[in-house]
Amino acid sequence: MSSTDRKIDKLIDLLVKNATVVVPGPKIASEIGVTRFRVHNWIDDLRTQGVEIRGFPAEGYQLVTIPDILVPSLLRTELGDHPIGRNIVHFFRTDSTNAEALKLAANGAEHGTVVVAEEQTAGRGRLGRVWFSEKSSGIYTSIILRPALAPSAAPVLTLMAGLAAQKAVTTVTGLSVDIRWPNDLLVNGKKVCGILTEMSAEVDRLHAVVLGIGINVNHSLMPTELENIATSLRMEAHRGISRVQVLVTLLREIERHYQLLLKGGNKAVTGRWEAASSFAHGKRVRVVTAAGEALATTTGVEPSGALKIQYDDGRNESLVAGEVVEVK
Repeated sequence: MSSTDRKIDKLIDLLVKNATVVVPGPKIASEIGVTRFRVHNWIDDLRTQGVEIRGFPAEGYQLVTIPDILVPSLLRTELGDHPIGRNIVHFFRTDSTNAEALKLAANGAEHGTVVVAEEQTAGRGRLGRVWFSEKSSGIYTSIILRPALAPSAAPVLTLMAGLAAQKAVTTVTGLSVDIRWPNDLLVNGKKVCGILTEMSAEVDRLHAVVLGIGINVNHSLMPTELENIATSLRMEAHRGISRVQVLVTLLREIERHYQLLLKGGNKAVTGRWEAASSFAHGKRVRVVTAAGEALATTTGVEPSGALKIQYDDGRNESLVAGEVVEVK
């Protein structure tokens, strides 16, 4: 699947900048350098993505509302000149933004490159799980980082991304958001966001890290198999949420927290993570690892990003892989 034609982005930008008027088809075709027939087809394609465009025979086209679509032209103007988000690759539909970002990283894509899709057909979560990616409802994005850090820093980068996502969601929605180690955002105990960190590295050097972030934004309901464990920002806030604003705020917060990590070291991130998560200290959890399941209580976070736990039999461990589920 190929990324969105930049001329479609120009079409959207042109309609947004002229939102109060009807823009003639020939003018659109001339300004973006395509035929009127291509403009007509692209307008139809955008309507299938939920973009409301009114057509006037023999006159042209006019936006009904500013679209909540995650194309570069609607994001870049609010991001400033920071590295993260300077280059945005958009897909209307792809298998996985992480898979696309890993390919781009292998081909030399610059630090801060963002891959974003309106829909994923094979979205990936941790531990080989599928990420439910309803069209035009969520944020499905992957960010390429090229930190001058060792591969052992990957867990802290995951915690950093979780902190940034929590701050972004809270800022835009006002909801109270918890973080479950290592990477889940919860609202009222249900998951609204997951983070999948993948990397290419040598023994002592990271070549690239891909932070894959999925946020359930405007889903009006969840699949039956997920309704008891997952929710969306819309369902919790009882109103529609701007995906553009969530993504812009997320990218700003990733930039801010990434700089915090580089300047302040691991403890600058893990200290804030402990303060932000109810799972950091004294949480009764069921620990699920490749070795099996056991009950434990959380006792803090190591500077490495590992979760410190004490099992019910008295053993202490620093958990570097697996997952924890609250025991109520």
